Amino acid sequence: MVAFPLRSPTEKVGGLFYFGRMLDKIRLHAKGELPPDYHANLGKGFDEKCVRFLRVDYDRLVDRVRKGGTDEEILQWCFEVGRRPSEDDLYVWNEFMRKRGWNDEVSGMVTRRKAEAGMSDRSDIETSFQFIDADEGRLP
Repeated sequence: MVAFPLRSPTEKVGGLFYFGRMLDKIRLHAKGELPPDYHANLGKGFDEKCVRFLRVDYDRLVDRVRKGGTDEEILQWCFEVGRRPSEDDLYVWNEFMRKRGWNDEVSGMVTRRKAEAGMSDRSDIETSFQFIDADEGRLP
């Protein structure tokens, strides 16, 4: 089985869920290798939530990523031009993101996407992160 080109949203960079996945999407898109299904949501959804949390403009982040650097260097840049979240902020962000889609205003979207993917019978998938990991083959 070939590994999916985007990392799981649960993988952390600098203690932050989702950031690395967003960088993967930006890098793959710049190389013309991002699967087409992901193009419409670039800079939207979780990407938008993440850059708002860091107080960084998405287009500026794209420009910075295109200049190269490690995930950690790019996150440091975000801290410099945006904000550096406290440990408490990181905890709240991570818990919010980890549970997104479970018993909240996007629960219906998770249910709909599960049905579209033929996973309606998967009661173990309750959150957006779980759906993403199942859809991309990381969650059996």
